[in-house]
Amino acid sequence: MSKTVSLLSALLCTFIWGTTFIAQDTGMDDIGPFTFNAVRFFVGFLAITPLVFLFEIKKFKSEFKLDHKTFVTLSFFIGVSLFLGSALQQVALLYTDVANAAFFTIFYVPMVPIIIFLFKRKSIHWSVWPSVILCLIGGYLLTNFYDATVRLGDTLVILGALFWSTHIIFTGIIVKKYNLPLTLGAIQTLIVAVFSFLIALIYEEFIFENILKEIDSILYAGILSGGFAFVLQIYAQKNISPAPAAIIFSLEGVFATIAAWFLLDQILGINNLLGCFFILCGVLLSQLLPLAKKIN
Repeated sequence: MSKTVSLLSALLCTFIWGTTFIAQDTGMDDIGPFTFNAVRFFVGFLAITPLVFLFEIKKFKSEFKLDHKTFVTLSFFIGVSLFLGSALQQVALLYTDVANAAFFTIFYVPMVPIIIFLFKRKSIHWSVWPSVILCLIGGYLLTNFYDATVRLGDTLVILGALFWSTHIIFTGIIVKKYNLPLTLGAIQTLIVAVFSFLIALIYEEFIFENILKEIDSILYAGILSGGFAFVLQIYAQKNISPAPAAIIFSLEGVFATIAAWFLLDQILGINNLLGCFFILCGVLLSQLLPLAKKIN
């Protein structure tokens, strides 16, 4: 049952991430990327914090009985990874289009198992590798990348994918040690908001009126994506290891494409549909093949 809840959490999280791509792109008409992220993640922090006091405040003593220093250290690394990944992705949208950004973002799918293999020397089920290839092919077809021009912003997205990878890996480590998903969600969103705010004050115009113009995009990206989606990610990784989790999260490209078709009237071509099919196959392979081995 717990594995099922984790899978459902991962799918809902991925759906929110995919649909948020549109809000991220349209939310910078009047404000800069760091201003957008500062307000977005602070809104997410405000949305999660009351839940921390309602459901987790009593758990603190028992969870921190052994090693609170490890929790603080890992939480900081997770927050910094999230800040760097989201900042690079948000800035990149100024220099590249959503299609390229969506494609290069899913480079975290191969990066996660490679980093785990290189640094942790941990064996990975063989099904991860063909699943990764299927997801990358699917992402390529989804975004019509072959019709687009490679831009400087694409390099930022690839670099951002590295930090999305470390975010997934660090989250996978901390959820095995501490059962405080809401607290972790609040901490990481606050870290991103503070760092983004400091940079926005230096390099951007922090104008309240302009922020209010983007309030719809900010609220959606903040409450759902910046707040609850990352909490769902933590719940998901409680029972799913980082490499298969990264493959499931690559479905955000599928959801982004469907959202663009539904909300922006973008046409779904045969290549887009094939892309969805390849990613779905990759996700199913990563989950079903390890189960088949256990059954046998």
